[in-house]
Amino acid sequence: MTAQSPAQTTAPASRLKTGAEFLESLKDGRRIWIGNRKLDTVFDEPGLRKGAELMAETFDDQFKPEFADATTYTDPATGELSSRAWQVPRSPEELRDRRKIIEYSSLKTGGTFGRPSDLSPGIVAGLMAYLPTFQKKKSLIDGCNPDFAENIEAYMEFGRKTNLTASESLAGPQTDRSNPKAAEAAFLRVKKATKDGIYVSGAKTVGSIAAQANDIFFTNLGGLTTTPPEACIWGAVPIASDGITMISREMVSQPGASKFDHPVASMGEEADQFIVFDNVFVPKERIFNLGDPDGMSWYGPVCAFAHWHVLTRLTVKSELFVGAGHMVLDVLGTGKIPAVQQMLGELVQYQQTLRAFVTAAEAKASYTEAGVLVPEVGMLTAGRLYSIQEYPRIIHILQELCGQGLVMRFGKDAFESPEIGHYLNDLLPGHGVSAMQKEHLMNFIWDMTSGALAGRVALFENVNSSPAPRLRARLYEEVDRAKFVDQVKTLAGMDW
Repeated sequence: MTAQSPAQTTAPASRLKTGAEFLESLKDGRRIWIGNRKLDTVFDEPGLRKGAELMAETFDDQFKPEFADATTYTDPATGELSSRAWQVPRSPEELRDRRKIIEYSSLKTGGTFGRPSDLSPGIVAGLMAYLPTFQKKKSLIDGCNPDFAENIEAYMEFGRKTNLTASESLAGPQTDRSNPKAAEAAFLRVKKATKDGIYVSGAKTVGSIAAQANDIFFTNLGGLTTTPPEACIWGAVPIASDGITMISREMVSQPGASKFDHPVASMGEEADQFIVFDNVFVPKERIFNLGDPDGMSWYGPVCAFAHWHVLTRLTVKSELFVGAGHMVLDVLGTGKIPAVQQMLGELVQYQQTLRAFVTAAEAKASYTEAGVLVPEVGMLTAGRLYSIQEYPRIIHILQELCGQGLVMRFGKDAFESPEIGHYLNDLLPGHGVSAMQKEHLMNFIWDMTSGALAGRVALFENVNSSPAPRLRARLYEEVDRAKFVDQVKTLAGMDW
């Protein structure tokens, strides 16, 4: 037998992080408030702690053979084993491979983490996709002159090498919409520029996983008719930077509950943060646009991977809805009722349509000026529009399939009680399953459709995807209709 050379037997260098390393990285003095209580660490709030622990599992899964293909790849430039979250797709195969980690994280969290740790790297990949454009751009703020393209490449490499988790916050705070000055007052903006970086003040909102991440990736999006130069910023800083304070919304999960009572809500949550920047220093090498309004207009193209992530996650969640709906028909014995079959058929229609949008967006993907393959934006926007329009109805159908099962729910303690458990077990069996098994399914559907966590997720889906009118406006801008006009003219014999 021919002996293998060391090069053949040596495992590739790894840039992966363990779950324990990730959790340790969160002990950095970040400032988090919930109500009037300042947390010493993110682990002092049960919902935040459980959510962080769930995220830690995604890091440990990178080392498990059954998840390795979905969560890792070998970087072609370095030969290093890296998180697939930081993969920049440059071929149809790589684009499909990059989707694997989206589907993985969506299943891992039940689709309840709208911005898991693999989403923000997609925005950095979007910047990479238009590197030549950012190479041509210069700072329009006197005193600080970053090299945007160099910084984008460096941050992508930094994220890959450190298996970084970054939150992203693009939206500005909700203020008096009738008064442009009110929006301007809260917008993040440059207060001072130096040769080494800038100092920014203001606020960002809906900072999902910010309390459980390493960095915050930020820009300004919407709220101003004309964005002034000092508010034209793309950048990233550690979430524990001096001057950053996070104010958390209230928790809506059930971190102390049993897996039986709350199969999804017991896993914790991504907690949205109101993030206050009070004279925060952003190093020159962490700035990707500064003072250039045209740079802000690239939000749509740059965020295409993030929108692909949203649509893919909703597709995975739709598959969970179909699976749960089918199980309801089985355990209630209602699968032969035509009306019930049609209701499940609507869930399947929703799932199949979303999957078709994802498939079409990838099939129509095109190469950018930097040789990055990006899903077709018109399909992504149309898919997200369809998903949020239909989402409330899909939730209602799944609830209706369950009937009284969601109204009359009982916990594990009740079933195991010597005094009353036998009544529940004897009087509430399902078709071919025990009462407890039926109840477990109803508890899952409650968490996905009806509880506090489900309510927050349903609201987030609409805000995160952008409201329907805004998506229709984007379709008007994104989809080239000239070809369709030509078809009408040709068919009708119009020469004008």
